[in-house]
Amino acid sequence: MSNSANQFDGSAYDLTQTKLTLNEKIAYGAGDLGTSITTNLLSFFLLFFFTNVAGLDPALAGLVLLIGKAWDAVNDPIVGVLSDRTKSKMGRRLPWMIYAAIPFGLAFFAQWIVPSTDKTFLFWYYAIVGIIFNTFFTAVNLPYTALTPEITQDYNERTSLNTFRFTFSIGGSILSLFIAQLIFAFFKDPARQTASCDTGSTQYLVLGAVCAVISSISIYWCVWGIKRRAIASDRQRLHNESLEANIAELSFVEQLKVVFNNRPFLYVIGIYFCSWLALQITASIIPYFVVNWMKMGENDFILVTIAVQGTALVMLSVWSAISKQFGKKAAYFMGSGIWIIAQAGLFFLQPGQVVLLYVLAIMAGCGVSTAYLIPWSMIPDVTDLDELETGQRREGIFYAFMVLLQKFGLAIGLFLLGQGLAWAKFAEKVACQPSPVQPDSALFAIRIAIGPLPTIALIIGLGLAYFYPITREVHSEILMRLAERRNQQGE
Repeated sequence: MSNSANQFDGSAYDLTQTKLTLNEKIAYGAGDLGTSITTNLLSFFLLFFFTNVAGLDPALAGLVLLIGKAWDAVNDPIVGVLSDRTKSKMGRRLPWMIYAAIPFGLAFFAQWIVPSTDKTFLFWYYAIVGIIFNTFFTAVNLPYTALTPEITQDYNERTSLNTFRFTFSIGGSILSLFIAQLIFAFFKDPARQTASCDTGSTQYLVLGAVCAVISSISIYWCVWGIKRRAIASDRQRLHNESLEANIAELSFVEQLKVVFNNRPFLYVIGIYFCSWLALQITASIIPYFVVNWMKMGENDFILVTIAVQGTALVMLSVWSAISKQFGKKAAYFMGSGIWIIAQAGLFFLQPGQVVLLYVLAIMAGCGVSTAYLIPWSMIPDVTDLDELETGQRREGIFYAFMVLLQKFGLAIGLFLLGQGLAWAKFAEKVACQPSPVQPDSALFAIRIAIGPLPTIALIIGLGLAYFYPITREVHSEILMRLAERRNQQGE
């Protein structure tokens, strides 16, 4: 057998012994660059874009987002199962990323087009485009995230791999904000300078186009950099499954039962949902909080957000080191504790307290970092436990529900914000008209959304983290028992 053939022989590539190279970790991390750029821009700008640029009222804007994520309730588990069952020379995951990358970018761009001033037409346009985008987002992101436990089984190396992933993820979030700042500065809002009725749609159109290109390219960078490791991993999986031929194929309903009977997984999705819900509510309300309550400029919230994301990026390596030393639960408790203090403090912030705003933003960034890193470092350990109990590896199912909850966190947060702003009589911007003055009821709703609501979610997440049962020692025992079973079946 030639050397080129040997490098893709899964049975000869022991992933429990072979460490990931630096280039492989960087390439894997790059896979989250594009999805983080799109997620970040949608989180921070889309609701604001719908109400202040496209002219949708807040209730309709929130409903658009809920429709797209409701589709994901069907879409995500289906893609998870299909990804698990895919058979190709490139393995299970990479073909999905290769073929979905370009449609993913195009659908993202389409969300920033304002094709009409008719609110009914806009509602259905954005709802349909949102469904298409979420379909291709899942087709790219779910197989990508499912690669984590496949390309390494080492407890600490998984945390290291996720550190690279979320370095690119948070870095992509920061990059998208810098790009937005540059584009917004270059394409000045014509409504401020001329008699034009353009509310600034050109800015968002250019932003969508630039970030769509970057997002698609980053996915191909990931595929190119990790394809050798991913293909070898899939070959080894097929070899292991051939040794366990007595394990019957489970139906989709049976797989769901296994997932929800996995108690550690229920804790992980609870922790992640609470963290992500807090993050998404905060991200979506920041533009309104900074502009309407703090009385700052329309683009100043980008600088506040950069302070949060920049701190989160710096703290990734810190929390990774703390996790290795004291465990994942301890790191999550420390980060979330700081985050809770900052989040609660935002409610009491008054206009003019700009320095304190940035102090709280930096504190929040410390906790946001653990929300990215820790839950995603826990989920591979859960899939190992599932393999021990069932004899099969079904990363796609577990990651489908993780991605689904991420999107539900975004959808629920944005939907409730839209409904809440509408109930509080928030006035959307109308073309050719000056920006409306918001009533006290709307300002109070904005303060509630940025303070108490995320704080409650984070406290619930801390309670769930306390009961999470898979420690470093428990995971080592799981891997040892898996290795013993494979050795016995291979004799």
